[in-house]
Amino acid sequence: MSSEHAENAGPEHTAPEGAAPEGIGGEAAATDGSPDAARVVKDDGTQAERPEESGSPEPALPAGDATDAAYAVDPADVDDPATAGAAGVWDVVVVGAGPAGASAAYAAAVAGRRVLLLEKSELPRYKTCGGGIIGPSRDSLPPGFELPLQDRVHAVTFSMDGRFARTRRSRKMLFGLINRPEFDAQLVEHAQKAGAELRTGATVTRVEQHGPSVPDRRTVAVVLADGETLLARAVVGADGSASRIGAHVGVKMGQVDLGLEAEIPVPASVAEDWKGRVLIDWGPMPGSYGWVFPKGDTLTVGVISARGEGAATKRYMEDFVARLGLSGFEPTISSGHLTRCRTDDSPLSRGRVLVCGDAAGLLEPWTREGISYALRSGRLAGEWAVRVAEANDAVDARRQALNYAFAIKAGLGVEMAVGRRMLAVFERRPGLLHATITGLRPAWNAFADITRGSATLGGMVRSNGMARRALEMLDKRMDTSSGVGPVGRGVGRRDRADSETSDRSETPETPETLETPEAPEAAEVPAEHGAAPATSATPAPSASSDASVSEGEGATAPGKTADPEAPEAV
Repeated sequence: MSSEHAENAGPEHTAPEGAAPEGIGGEAAATDGSPDAARVVKDDGTQAERPEESGSPEPALPAGDATDAAYAVDPADVDDPATAGAAGVWDVVVVGAGPAGASAAYAAAVAGRRVLLLEKSELPRYKTCGGGIIGPSRDSLPPGFELPLQDRVHAVTFSMDGRFARTRRSRKMLFGLINRPEFDAQLVEHAQKAGAELRTGATVTRVEQHGPSVPDRRTVAVVLADGETLLARAVVGADGSASRIGAHVGVKMGQVDLGLEAEIPVPASVAEDWKGRVLIDWGPMPGSYGWVFPKGDTLTVGVISARGEGAATKRYMEDFVARLGLSGFEPTISSGHLTRCRTDDSPLSRGRVLVCGDAAGLLEPWTREGISYALRSGRLAGEWAVRVAEANDAVDARRQALNYAFAIKAGLGVEMAVGRRMLAVFERRPGLLHATITGLRPAWNAFADITRGSATLGGMVRSNGMARRALEMLDKRMDTSSGVGPVGRGVGRRDRADSETSDRSETPETPETLETPEAPEAAEVPAEHGAAPATSATPAPSASSDASVSEGEGATAPGKTADPEAPEAV
């Protein structure tokens, strides 16, 4: 989760004539490409490496001296990295050294390009974040990356505002927990080892693609707070949801949530009680939930809900901490932050500038998980920024930026569309979801598969008939075509169309094998928001008092020609 605010404005433009339509047909970038080579998805759903582009050699550099080193040669004529360095033009400049920015810098650097990574803070620095590393995050890390895990999660306790607590356990690790300072710093180190150059204490005030600071149409000017101007062939904005680069691109945010979090040191006896187990508490406000993530001798405790419920969110946080018996421990850090999800038509590029991660509003709408989205979108942004940097004209640069947008649309965009539908259901029927995940083994197996990375929520909806029919039934009961919850949080026809288009245009994943739904295992069905509880409240969750269900021997084991610089709408 990130803690910044975004400006959101900008025109929308359609793809140029001849470009593939969004998410269907044509060739779109694959979302699982390696850092060393871009890939494309063909009409038949298969993937193939994108062929190397051919072209005539660049003209010879002009001779002569110049007084300004940055303009010693015409940057449009510079292609050799060594000469580009002398001319002061970087191939790729990445703004922001979080997971998205570090991943983008790594991807561009391993491709052999001159990459500059800018970060306004000194590293390592604290970031408000639960720190959960699920399977997709782990699979998107650079080769040889060793996760600085603080704990390995094998059990999850679910509760409804402190009631109806039940714990599900797994023999296999579900996901890991990290602290962001160490995790982010290690990602940056990998980018540096790949060849990227890091500059901390560098605050970007704006980017320019026109004007006196820009020598030609192949160059972007990055202006720093101290007045220095950097030149680049491509820029990647990964500077959080308050992104100045996102404002330049015209990113539009829809769903906005407020999160509160505290890092609470606890005695060894308390830490031992939480070891290997997390708590997820469905909260009292629609769409809200709380969490406890153990990290050695510290518990990361937080809550999140829709923006506009600040006082209620604060009360929820206070009640949550008190209910856990943690009020007597002084937090080392208490923080608040906003998370933002992009609208489905928000642009991801403008000219030679791409955005990724929180700067693009890319995170899971239901859980607000953002690390995996940052790592995956950052890698793609770095790969396609290399192509943008190689583009000799605005039309080619636009084509490569569109390929990046298509890659996001085909992967993370589909996941977000399903996540919006799940959030709409959760906002109105949290008790139903709680009873399902705690009482039905197939639902728990699906949760375990998603957290481990052996399946995705979007993939299950596409390929598993039972899951698809269940969500469709909930859609009808919710009438989500008219929108649910606060403005920007509902699910419109376009969200369902995105999922349905994906069903038709993408090769389905291997179907996940789930058991026929069985009756809930003595699970209490909690009351919905605003209704009286069906049973008396249960004690606060603890390792000893939770109703607990493990993956037993008999259980199903979890599975393994427009303006070339105008914003691109996905």
